Amino acid sequence: MLSTAILQPGTAVACLPQKCRQPLSQLPSLSQWTLLLARNSISGRQSTSALSVLEERVTLASTSTVAQPQITSVLESLQGRQVGRLKPELVDKHGRIMLKNLTKAELLMWLEQQGERPQRARHLWRWMYFKDHWIHDLDETHGRQNSFGLDFRRSFKQKATLDGGLELLSTHKAADGTCKMLFKLKDQQVAGAIETVLIPVTREGSLRPRTTLCVSSQVGCAMNCQFCYTGRMGLRAQLSTAQIVEQVVEAMRLASRESEAAALGLPGAAPLPPITNIVFMGMGEPLHNLSAVLSAVDIMCDGTGLQFSHNKVTVSTVGLVPQLRYFVQNSPAQLAVSLHATTDEVRKKIVPVNRKWPLVDLIGSLRELFPRNPAKSHPRHVLIEYVMLRDVNDTLEDAHRLVGLMQDIECKINLIMFNLHEGTQFTASSMEQVEAFRDVVMQARRVCTIRDSRGDDEMAACGQLGSLEEAPA
Repeated sequence: MLSTAILQPGTAVACLPQKCRQPLSQLPSLSQWTLLLARNSISGRQSTSALSVLEERVTLASTSTVAQPQITSVLESLQGRQVGRLKPELVDKHGRIMLKNLTKAELLMWLEQQGERPQRARHLWRWMYFKDHWIHDLDETHGRQNSFGLDFRRSFKQKATLDGGLELLSTHKAADGTCKMLFKLKDQQVAGAIETVLIPVTREGSLRPRTTLCVSSQVGCAMNCQFCYTGRMGLRAQLSTAQIVEQVVEAMRLASRESEAAALGLPGAAPLPPITNIVFMGMGEPLHNLSAVLSAVDIMCDGTGLQFSHNKVTVSTVGLVPQLRYFVQNSPAQLAVSLHATTDEVRKKIVPVNRKWPLVDLIGSLRELFPRNPAKSHPRHVLIEYVMLRDVNDTLEDAHRLVGLMQDIECKINLIMFNLHEGTQFTASSMEQVEAFRDVVMQARRVCTIRDSRGDDEMAACGQLGSLEEAPA
């Protein structure tokens, strides 16, 4: 039975060495809290495992509404894993743990339970995520430098897998170079593919072309935004951390294959610029799957693996206010808010979640979390997304209201061209109207850009992802 020590917000974790102590309010993520425990276990001054330290010394409780869920989750997760009760989403159908569900700190702790040294976690992590590795199976390392021994590979296969829970079905390239990847879920009977989009970006005068990867967090979406094709599917499945991360890994593999084919001069091959940016703007509402998304972001941004900058990872939301606040307080990744209207009357019609969290709640939270501060050279900002719908939300009066709503918020505004799809009741605003809208915003000295439509000829553009096919009987 775990002993109990009640810690008030702002108090340090007393069971950790002095150099590891932090106030609970300063622990920015679940994985960093886990990492503190892991560091405590391998510091060299204690041979007791992190789990034993946890069992013997402390159960954390707090009156902090932010800290409590992450502490409870850590305790439940670690206690469950210690006695072998792995959560269903962490394992495959054979009961093997799926390591792509784990952050590096969690991987270290799991391997420690298996009697492995900490170096083994770094070894595995690099083979899973480091450039040009991205292995599917440990046997792929055989005969290569820094490979795994036969005994470890055999033992590992019985307990764990590097499988990401997705199977790549096909790729579809649009005329502008945008590439849509279609996956299916392994071991799950869910209708519809998971769609991931690689968007090459080459701007005039830019010396460094890049690729932005748009990932999905759910199959379908429960938010029912009226202009979005994905919303018509409804929510069909939550993606696990492994399934989100696997989209990134598979995209890296695809980009590498394309570049190799182009270097060999193969017909039709064209190199993809490096993938430098990730946006959670594919299928689903990311903050409706917050736990999996937070862990996926931690994995993507680890400096010894996939190595994406937090500044280059953007998580989008239609405005789930409590989850939005938690995300901003617990992740340094960028936030984008799909606003799409300047009045509650219009927004509740096209973004139904506005009925639960109206503009006064959403804008109030953004003012608190992203206060405008001209004195700062690089303050944290929120990206405001605004799809332009003809005769719905595109008037100059809307533009002036948008400026007013954003008056005290550090933000950048991105106007999105509406992309047609079958069955939609909306039409796109004219480019002239979009530019006039932008000019009003820019005259108020706010950054405002127009997002190009990319991949619309392959249904790979914003708002076009998804399938309305029925689930198998």
